[in-house]
Amino acid sequence: MLILGLQKTTLLDYPGKIASTIFTGGCNFRCPFCHNRDLVMPPNDVIAYSEDEIFEHLKAKKKVLDGVCITGGEPTLHKDLPGFIHKIKDMGLLVKLDSNGTNPDMVESLINQGLVDYIAMDIKNSKEKYNSIACMPNFDIGTIEASVELLKQERVDYEFRTTIMRECHDAEDMEAIGQWIKGAKAYYLQSYKESEQVINPIFSAHSPETLKSFVDILKNYIPNTNLRGID
Repeated sequence: MLILGLQKTTLLDYPGKIASTIFTGGCNFRCPFCHNRDLVMPPNDVIAYSEDEIFEHLKAKKKVLDGVCITGGEPTLHKDLPGFIHKIKDMGLLVKLDSNGTNPDMVESLINQGLVDYIAMDIKNSKEKYNSIACMPNFDIGTIEASVELLKQERVDYEFRTTIMRECHDAEDMEAIGQWIKGAKAYYLQSYKESEQVINPIFSAHSPETLKSFVDILKNYIPNTNLRGID
């Protein structure tokens, strides 16, 4: 595992839980709005955490933690992810996985083995706009579709989520996404926010009113649609 970040305690990353968040390095997408540039494209002089360091922390904080959130980057790129999670589960901690959904085989294996308790999967945009927003012109969206259908089986607690930008998302996209993931358990819209680690800082946020109108559209397809991180 290439582990490039550790947030020791968070009340935000794992809904309703006290957790530590582990950030893995590397991603198979190049979304220009991503705010984790150094995780997606790690610099040559990056200093990684060892697994021993991670587990020393978890053992020290075990009494106050409910679980661990594993995010990135894209964690499912790492073949040793299942073994890493096994060690976390052996400590009696819950595990939340953040994923872009490009490795449905890995995700299904984790579910089958009982290694994940919650999965948050990104939906970048409508199917028609996926390749452009992820900057992957030859990408086969079939893996994303497979992951969507897998999670909708509700064999594990889950949510879908989308970071919304004025330059990339409009009402028609919300209709298309709603039709695509209709009947999903939970869907969250997150407004784009500028940060120093954004890969390409050319984007901006929709107004709160527009975001709320998007939620109204999506509730026709996913009743449990909400805004996240909006004041």
